[in-house]
Amino acid sequence: MLSDFLTDLAARMAAVPERGAVADYIPELARIDPNQFAVSVCLADGTQISHGDADVPFSIQSVSKVFALALGLGRFADNLWIRVGREPSSNAFNSVVDLELEMGKPRNPFVNAGAIVVTDALLTARSPREALAEMLRFVRAAAGDDHIYIDEELAKSENLTGHRNWSLAYFLKSSDNLTHECDLTLGTYFHQCAIEMTCTQLARAGRFLAGLDTKHELISRNNVRSINALMMTCGHYDGSGEFAYRVGFPGKSGVGGGIMAVVPGIASIAVWSPGLNRYGNSQLGTIALEEISDALNWSVFDVK
Repeated sequence: MLSDFLTDLAARMAAVPERGAVADYIPELARIDPNQFAVSVCLADGTQISHGDADVPFSIQSVSKVFALALGLGRFADNLWIRVGREPSSNAFNSVVDLELEMGKPRNPFVNAGAIVVTDALLTARSPREALAEMLRFVRAAAGDDHIYIDEELAKSENLTGHRNWSLAYFLKSSDNLTHECDLTLGTYFHQCAIEMTCTQLARAGRFLAGLDTKHELISRNNVRSINALMMTCGHYDGSGEFAYRVGFPGKSGVGGGIMAVVPGIASIAVWSPGLNRYGNSQLGTIALEEISDALNWSVFDVK
């Protein structure tokens, strides 16, 4: 029974001694207790099962890039790919190397440079306040929960310490791939990353990508397919191949320790554990998803 399996999984994850390291380069995240773990699964019949610290809010960070991409594809369709690529990266999520090699065009929308470009596009004919309001409306609609907000203190913390993101923005600007001023785009981007959710909310928010939210078509089926493909190939930065090999279904991580994953037609899953592995992805979250995939034969590569 799934509930019993998840109960056992949460108990075992809580007892694991090696939990990875929190993202201490962001002061607000450095203070997070690493001894937390949560898992939540939404099934096609509407059932949701959550265990562990599933109602503790956390910063979704780069998981927000999925929602930004959904909005960007909805507004600009394939024109968005003029400014950002669709290929996996071979360097860290905040690296400038790939950006320089590609002459200012980010490899994909899930590395920081690519997400900054998507945010810049979303500011077209909109103020930062309007763009962020649109983002919150989308996330709340996806989760079916209006109690989702932006952590202003965390956004300020990132604005003051996100020096690498500032360098990426200036490189993009110098390459004519940033339409707005760096402070305007980055201010919006930092607020987007500071959206705070619980694991329970995040699992519900992923239903539209798993094809489980039949009441609301938030984006087109083609865009769902595109986003799932990019989550599979690029959702875990330079650890995406390892994640696809071990877990076998699309997912997007954030340095807050959250991962939103989907098994198309079957389940939407969220896991959270603040400690990160060397790629910047939740260490216990990745292990938990691998165990879920193995136990339930949910890998899209399994022979049914």
